Amino acid sequence: MASYTVRRLLLLVPVLLGLSLIVFFIIRAIPGDPAQVILGQAATKESIAQMTKTLGLDQPWYSQYIKYLGNLLSGDLGTSIRTNSSISGEIWPYLAATLELALCAMLIAVVIGVNAGIISAWFQNSWFDYTAMILALIGVSIPIFWLGLMEQWVFANNLEWLPTSGRDNVRDPVEAITNLYMIDTLLQGRTDQFIDVLKHLIMPSVALATIPMAIIARITRSTMLEVMRSDFIRTARAKGLRMFWVVYKHAFKNAIIPVLTVIGLQTGLLLGGAILTETIFSWPGIGRYIYEAIGYRDYPVIQSGILVIALLFILINLIVDLLYAAVDPRIKYK
Repeated sequence: MASYTVRRLLLLVPVLLGLSLIVFFIIRAIPGDPAQVILGQAATKESIAQMTKTLGLDQPWYSQYIKYLGNLLSGDLGTSIRTNSSISGEIWPYLAATLELALCAMLIAVVIGVNAGIISAWFQNSWFDYTAMILALIGVSIPIFWLGLMEQWVFANNLEWLPTSGRDNVRDPVEAITNLYMIDTLLQGRTDQFIDVLKHLIMPSVALATIPMAIIARITRSTMLEVMRSDFIRTARAKGLRMFWVVYKHAFKNAIIPVLTVIGLQTGLLLGGAILTETIFSWPGIGRYIYEAIGYRDYPVIQSGILVIALLFILINLIVDLLYAAVDPRIKYK
């Protein structure tokens, strides 16, 4: 297991190098000049040329890439063109916001999706089965931006149960320690702020959870149906075991591998694909951070943000692979 993990981690190096090269060329194909964007439309040609030289964009592409790669290998993500700040220092609060949102969304998706799939398979062709699968189909089909706007209209504007946007109360902001606000409020013993942060999380988390929840429910149901027809399940039922233990202990344990795969993939997608939710709810996550950087042609921020998301995606898939061996003793990594 240890040697397999080390090999997978070593493979990160060529993967990230290749990705950095691809991203480097793609973002430079975006129309627009960073110097022009920074100085504005009224800037003269001389000032634009001077700014281009200052940013190092007048150098050949290979010189720019080698310089960027050298900084990257030394642990320096570069400097933002827009804010002139170190990206390594300013990216974590945005990443922490997205992590908090994505993990809460996946918690909702896993708890509801897995149990809905299990119960649907347990009571196949029942009213619950049909209802759950119809709702799963609707969940996959509903656009996130529409659902987010409907949530704001119903629960924020009409019922006034939940805040419309943001991560915390602007009148009583959370004092950032880890930038994971739920943890920070608990560390400071601020129960009132914890409840407020939780309220801010509910609507964006539910909106973001709908698609993975529906996918997890459908995969769980189909896998459970296949396992429920197995001989060992019939043997367990013949021994007189309670149906609850047959389903949750024996059947689900053997159906969990495909479910884990889907959960891992969906978690990675949420980390990089939460930009619509972050925009609708004014959530200061890494998706909005990269999106705003694209508008300013902030090449270092775009490159670093995409690499960080790719690294997280790869690490999540590695964790899922290692979990295979933990839940199924038949799987061995050498």
